Amino acid sequence: MLPTEVLRQVRRIEITTSRLVNELMAGRYESTFKGRGIEFDEVREYQAGDEIRLIDWNVTARTGRPHVKRFIEERELTIMVLVDLSRSMAFGSVGSMKQRLAAELCAVLAFSAIRNHDLVGAMLCTDRIERFIPPEKGSRHVLRLVRDVLSFEPSGHGTDLVGALHDLGRMIRRRSVVFLISDFFTPDLRVPLAVANRRHDVIAVHLIDPRESTWPAVGRVRVEDAETGRAEVIPTGRAAARDAVGAWARDHQARVETMCRSAGVDVMPIRTDQSYIDPLLRFFNVRAARR
Repeated sequence: MLPTEVLRQVRRIEITTSRLVNELMAGRYESTFKGRGIEFDEVREYQAGDEIRLIDWNVTARTGRPHVKRFIEERELTIMVLVDLSRSMAFGSVGSMKQRLAAELCAVLAFSAIRNHDLVGAMLCTDRIERFIPPEKGSRHVLRLVRDVLSFEPSGHGTDLVGALHDLGRMIRRRSVVFLISDFFTPDLRVPLAVANRRHDVIAVHLIDPRESTWPAVGRVRVEDAETGRAEVIPTGRAAARDAVGAWARDHQARVETMCRSAGVDVMPIRTDQSYIDPLLRFFNVRAARR
């Protein structure tokens, strides 16, 4: 993609997602993620009305006077967007390319984060970590992040989300909210997802294209796996072949949902041929209500 076209797309995404964040996401992000924990602030002398459970017995024994621990709500969060940009993500048959949709979702999440004075970073991966963008604040940082996702040309061909989740745990020590954006054409991630979710709050965003499940009857079609190069001819004129494709796609989506649920991870399916606004708002509303 030419640099001028990338800049135009970044600008369009900025305008669209800024309006969405200001008009629809206002309040939902904060009610979903803010106040997720408390952090230690200080020890002070006990005062009438203090919780007895907060007494620091070590300090009390050392000073001879009762002291209590004081905690404050942890306000600043770190949002990490882990984006699968393997070859299968460079696909879109009806609405948006998966890669473009991933960039828009990154923008919505990142602008929501900086609007609430949180840090936001990203990790772009294929079968390796291709780019790591450390968490920072500010709109210029968000625009750079969106630009990098849009203009990304992968070196690797395959998908290794197991390695990406492992590297995330090694590179991001502070507890973060992690949005994993992928089409999940990958081996089972149950264990690495569960491990990552113990340290962070992991949310899976499953991107789905309608052509993965519904094919028109247009005769014999040669298809090629973008990641492996393996080619196959599909006789789309036969109803049985079209049904088999649909059954495979439904099974894949069910496997992703089961995998995420068993790992304790929320999953948000988003289609390339539909607006992502409703699934996003529904997710934030459900998470806020759960709290």
